[in-house]
Amino acid sequence: MLAIVGPTGTGKSALALEAARRVDAEILSADSLQVYRGMDIGTAKPSARELRSVPHHGIDIVDPDDPMTAGRFADYARTAARGILERGRRVLLCGGTGLYARAFAGGLIEGTASDSELRKRLERLETPELIERLRSLDPRGLARIDPRNRVRLVRALEICELAGQPASELQTAHAFRDRPFEMTWLGLALPREDLWRRLRARVDQMFERGLAAEVERLYARGYGPELPPLRALGYREVGQMLRGELTEPQARERTFLATRRFAKRQQTWFGGEAGLRWLDASDPGACLDAVLAELGG
Repeated sequence: MLAIVGPTGTGKSALALEAARRVDAEILSADSLQVYRGMDIGTAKPSARELRSVPHHGIDIVDPDDPMTAGRFADYARTAARGILERGRRVLLCGGTGLYARAFAGGLIEGTASDSELRKRLERLETPELIERLRSLDPRGLARIDPRNRVRLVRALEICELAGQPASELQTAHAFRDRPFEMTWLGLALPREDLWRRLRARVDQMFERGLAAEVERLYARGYGPELPPLRALGYREVGQMLRGELTEPQARERTFLATRRFAKRQQTWFGGEAGLRWLDASDPGACLDAVLAELGG
């Protein structure tokens, strides 16, 4: 099966949609936020018409207060992929969440299940404390984590304490070798300035389409700003705007800057995927030809 990955804003979804139409494929989304119901505008979720035109999986499968993990996603996605193949159709894995894509393709580390009490204790620590504790236990692992990402800091410490060794060592030893499917990896990339322009336009479009109203609806349904999905890009900044902590222009600018940092990390992550071939996303026609060639379409 084929994976179309890369930074946000490079046109992965549009490419996968067109390719799926051409070769009678189904799309398996590898996006850690599109899994949540009610989070549509801020996650650039496919439209209702697009979802009807090609079967999609991995979208709208849990509520925002039902935590999704890479392991849980991998179990869901592998079951979905087998069902697609049994129906005689092709699978297009598409998304920018590197850990989800890699967990689906190569499995996760054994023996690192979650401990709710340990996690609660870690979550009570301030971010500088988490960073210093991880620096002492796994400096190599810390270097791979955005210091603002408390979820990953807590999870890395949880693995260290449960396994009794650095998470980075476990990851190196495991190397994501649980591979039930034969995968081909294509990545979409753009020159940095072109990508920044797209991301700026994308953030503006989200605000204009009603991202603030979407966040208000989620809050009204009881999903508070403390939930991890509502601390994600755009949702965190809009929440601050709704509480009067930011003006709208400030919220837009912070969302853009956070999205730009995120795109850099995605580029780095997928750059480490063995065998991945990068395509120039500024030429959608050539990208579609490359995908169809891989699929024999």
